[in-house]
Amino acid sequence: MNAQKKIYILGIESSCDDTSASVICDGVVLSNVIANQEVHAQYGGVVPELASRAHQQNIVPVVQQAIEKAGIKKENLSAIAFTKGPGLMGSLLVGTSFAKSLALGLNIPLIDVNHMQAHVLAHFIKEEDSKTPSFPFICLTISGGHTQIVKMNSHFSIEILGETIDDAVGEAFDKSAKILGLPYPGGPLVDKYAQQGNPKAFSFTKPKVGDLDFSFSGLKTGILYFIQKNVKENPDFIKENLYDICASIQHTIIEILMDKLKNAVKLTAIKDIAIAGGVSANSEIRKRLKTAEHHWGWNTYIPKFEYTTDNAAMIAITGYLKYLENNFSEISTRAEARLKVTE
Repeated sequence: MNAQKKIYILGIESSCDDTSASVICDGVVLSNVIANQEVHAQYGGVVPELASRAHQQNIVPVVQQAIEKAGIKKENLSAIAFTKGPGLMGSLLVGTSFAKSLALGLNIPLIDVNHMQAHVLAHFIKEEDSKTPSFPFICLTISGGHTQIVKMNSHFSIEILGETIDDAVGEAFDKSAKILGLPYPGGPLVDKYAQQGNPKAFSFTKPKVGDLDFSFSGLKTGILYFIQKNVKENPDFIKENLYDICASIQHTIIEILMDKLKNAVKLTAIKDIAIAGGVSANSEIRKRLKTAEHHWGWNTYIPKFEYTTDNAAMIAITGYLKYLENNFSEISTRAEARLKVTE
């Protein structure tokens, strides 16, 4: 009797400013290679044209490295999964074109992946000591471009419970950091300095929106006016209070996220709660979720740091789950810059 053939999926992620490739075998990560683009730091944000050019330079070596690190040959691959969207169109096109060409050349299936679904499905990467959420569960997806609460009924049956009506939470962190004169990306620095500050030192008004929706533009404006007013009175205000300012900003943002999660639990009676996306690397949201397990009896699922930011392992695991359902793409599939998590 023949042993069951192993399923090797190559995942390619190129939605924004990181070029990444990963090989997964039967749900286990064999490699996850990421090339970061330093070029954007001097501009204080991602420059789309520069991002797509850098992807063109990085994609061949990154894919080659991922296959070599996995200890396989490209002929062993069962399918190619790639990010269809959402993201920057120029960046998406690089990954899409490369994935199509490779799938055609190897005569294997092509699988398009929704980047937002992939953030959530990163929880299903098989690892020792990792626990997987049971359906249905609630996931708070928080990143530089997205903020939403979704109900996961199955891997690919998703309901949006609430989302941001303006800016994303990652943007709120980065723009606040910019106001404070911190370099891009500033979110991780706000987190770092907040750990040495008093979260109750300054208070900021929480935006009033629906029970499950988010809004961060008003908060950003409030922080800007607060800094401008105090710097006018004391030019050294930021320098003298940096840790406390960062702690107070972070406290306000995390309070908003936790309030919405509590509302979602109340509405659905689901107590399995996951987080996903770049901002799920934030130390405070991780701490608050752990506390919620004891306080409210939630079961919380927090991804490993390497699966929080944009990475190809989450694309590969989504491709693997689609492969098991024979959910393949036509070669005519196209990149879509604006793609909802339910699409």
